[in-house]
Amino acid sequence: MDLNQLSTFVAVAEASSFSTAATKLRLRRSSVSRAIAALENELGVQLFTRTTRRVALTTAGTALYAKIGPHLSAVKEAIGALPEREKDPSGTLRITAAGDIGAMVLADVLAAFSLRYPRVHIELRLTSQNVDLVAEGFDVAFRVMPKRRSDSSLVARKLTDIEMGIFASPTYLARAGTPRSLEDASDHAWVMFPGLNAQQQVADLKRIKPAWTADDVLFVARSVAAGVGLGMVPTFLVRDDVTAGRVVRVLPRVSVPWGGLYLVFAPTPHVPRKVSALREFVVQHFATHPLTSLGAA
Repeated sequence: MDLNQLSTFVAVAEASSFSTAATKLRLRRSSVSRAIAALENELGVQLFTRTTRRVALTTAGTALYAKIGPHLSAVKEAIGALPEREKDPSGTLRITAAGDIGAMVLADVLAAFSLRYPRVHIELRLTSQNVDLVAEGFDVAFRVMPKRRSDSSLVARKLTDIEMGIFASPTYLARAGTPRSLEDASDHAWVMFPGLNAQQQVADLKRIKPAWTADDVLFVARSVAAGVGLGMVPTFLVRDDVTAGRVVRVLPRVSVPWGGLYLVFAPTPHVPRKVSALREFVVQHFATHPLTSLGAA
């Protein structure tokens, strides 16, 4: 049943006047009359008796008012207080992302988002697994992907490109020397993450026989900072190390693309305010803070 029609019915019942109710509701009198007529037609009963002097409830109208009058305001208040109907974003925002993205990127971004939207409670799960957003009830995911997946049932909005560069610690370079070319670099000790496929993208690196391999790219970055050897690392992972001088970029002209960071969410006809607010916030953030610039030496 139309809540607006019921609200109009209650207003007329309490005012005993179509005109007064129309003024209270900021509607035309004709609109009030049509709403009452439609409600009476739907219920199959007459709710008001109308004369030139007054409007009065019928027996059916009195019974209906007794049932809904005391509760209608509470219902409208409850509907208006739903998190997704409020003017400001609110409610719990469930997010999932990989651990390295969460630690090195999202901590600062989500902190800034929370300062702007304090009524949004963030629940973050960091995992290397691709979570089923719909089945597990997540609003959005931050995912690093080589490219947008055209066959996915999810929406993927690219936020920023990601690039890899060659990095090493000053202690390692003091011990082993600084390579002047990729050919020189292939003779150095390396720490490699097999999933980066850098050797397939850079022909001169195919001869590399890494001293260490690890299936966690953040571990590779930390090993490079510890002086194990050279490493092909996403630049954003060594941002703080570069700033602090613990790591330097070797052969800075060598840059290998590693896809992009995407905001992923399920399509829905009614995007929750908390989700649209996050989407707008992160798009604006990465437009001015691309991950490709974070590791520049």
